[in-house]
This record gives sequence, C-alpha cells and structure tokens, in this order.
Amino acid sequence: MSWLAVFKFVHVTCVAVSGAGFLLRGIWMLQDSPRRHARWVRVAPHVVDSLLLASAIGLVVGLEQYPFVHAWLTAKVLGLVAYIGLGMLALHYGPSRGLRALALVAALAVFAYIVAVALTHRAAPWSA
Repeated sequence: MSWLAVFKFVHVTCVAVSGAGFLLRGIWMLQDSPRRHARWVRVAPHVVDSLLLASAIGLVVGLEQYPFVHAWLTAKVLGLVAYIGLGMLALHYGPSRGLRALALVAALAVFAYIVAVALTHRAAPWSA
C-alpha cells in the first residue's frame, strides 16, 4: 500500500468518524444530555480533526493539488470554514435551542456538500 493510499484511508476514516461524532453531539445537544459534557466527548473531536487535517495536508502535498489553484479544493476549504462556523453555533454559541437546531441542520448540509465535492472533484457536484 502506498503512502498516498494510507493518507486517503486515514482521511476518509476520519471524515466518517468526525461527521458521526458531530451528529451524535448535535443530538445530545438537542436532548440536553449530560453525556455531551464527558471529557472524551470534548477531547476526541480535536484528536480526530487533527488527524483529518494532517492527512488532508499529506494528500494535498502528495497529489500536488492545491486549494485556490483547483476549484474543487477551494470549494472544500470554503465549505469547511462554513461547517466549522455553523458547528460552533450549533454546539456552543447558539443563543436558543431553535437556532442551534437550525445551525446543526445547516452544518450537516454543508458537510454533505463537502463530501459530494470530494467524491466528484467538482465545486458544483450537482451539475452535469
């Protein structure tokens, strides 16, 4: 197995774990569950997302495809910025449960967009 295949495997695995973890924390937020305050729930996303970022950098360098050069990677980076902002609003800074729920749904939609861009290598994955 090549090192690029290892980076891709780690990256895709971390995407799945990160997305599932975000959804779970969002559900716990909506339920006002005390589980969302557990230490591992606060630490694990940072570990997973650090591995996700490191593998992304490895892929970018190894494949020589760079954001702001390749439109689909630029779309992923801009989508990531939106996802992070919406995720912060959903899980921490939303002033009401309704707004946090709306931000959660929006963040999940952006997450789906990022995955679609990654799979199609198109900034507009729904276009022909």
